[in-house]
Amino acid sequence: MRNRYVDLLRALAIVRVVVYHTTHWAFLTIAFPAMSVMFALAGSLMAASLDSRGVRAVGRRLRRLLPALWVLAAFFVPAMVLTGLTVDWRLLYWGFPLFDPPANAWGALALSAIWYLRDYLWFVLLSPLALPLFRRFPIPTLAAPYVLLVLIEFGVVPAHTVLKDVGLYFGAWLLGFAHHDGMLRRLSWRLLVPCVAVLAAAGAAWFLTHPGPRGYDLNDIRLGNALWSAAFIVALLGFAPATTAWLERRAGLLRLVTVLNSRALTIYLWHMPIVIGVAAVLSLGLSARLAVVTLLVAVAVALFGWVEDVSARRRPVLLPGGGRRRATVPQTDRSVMLPLPVSRSSRYVPVGELGTPSTFSPDPVRASIR
Repeated sequence: MRNRYVDLLRALAIVRVVVYHTTHWAFLTIAFPAMSVMFALAGSLMAASLDSRGVRAVGRRLRRLLPALWVLAAFFVPAMVLTGLTVDWRLLYWGFPLFDPPANAWGALALSAIWYLRDYLWFVLLSPLALPLFRRFPIPTLAAPYVLLVLIEFGVVPAHTVLKDVGLYFGAWLLGFAHHDGMLRRLSWRLLVPCVAVLAAAGAAWFLTHPGPRGYDLNDIRLGNALWSAAFIVALLGFAPATTAWLERRAGLLRLVTVLNSRALTIYLWHMPIVIGVAAVLSLGLSARLAVVTLLVAVAVALFGWVEDVSARRRPVLLPGGGRRRATVPQTDRSVMLPLPVSRSSRYVPVGELGTPSTFSPDPVRASIR
């Protein structure tokens, strides 16, 4: 059974990403730190996959992730080569982006969202080692990315791009492990509330006293972003509702959530070229620009969304979720129940997979697209 609450969070996250890149509203990074939420949900999914398939889950994740990137590259890499991009061995990173794929000036901006796939790829590859380590030493393992980020912020550790993103986002991925294993659910509200409050206060104190070039846009304030996002994730997953029956009763909203989840990677990869192209070609007001971007993203989903179906070994469809709905049972998955005091000796590992999720430009550009 699908976890509809997780589906809803992912749908909200992808919408927030598109709206932020279209409007540049910095407050959205505080109101809903979408990228960290997406990494947390992906981490929970990865833990479920490793439990059910072992190391084979790595190949399965890569199969779901890479084809959508290859389709994007098939259009944009030749265009960049024709407009001055040097052809060398680094073009192979467009096939397997362990490091930043090369791009020319316009491509670096239009395709800057690729950093997410690069980080996702690293986190998938680290997960078979990180999950057992997390289960053996949960607190030290969870703290490690944040300690790394502090060391980078204070210049103790060299600020390599991949290493910075491990510090920023791998903690969210590990919180996804904690969600899958039921650790957040087992915490009583007396512990969850102070935990959220301390993380939020620490994050807010840092970003309020260390504004970036765009003010309080968290994409420019890594440590504040990581701490604030951790508080957000713990609250969202620790105090998750016991049922999503209200969503199941709203067929239109449920269909929209299903489409956004099944096409999340397509939307993420194609929305940034669309945003940049619309801004370059058309002089529109904010509302009109948002409407045009939404329309063109829908066109991209119709043209390329089927790739995600093929990657998942599903029958390709134009819009997912249009089949006959089965009778639903109110959701009581313990992984999304309200936190209740439970004996530390109790063990719980939720079963079933959650849904699917998914830079090479200088930091100012790359930061602007998160």
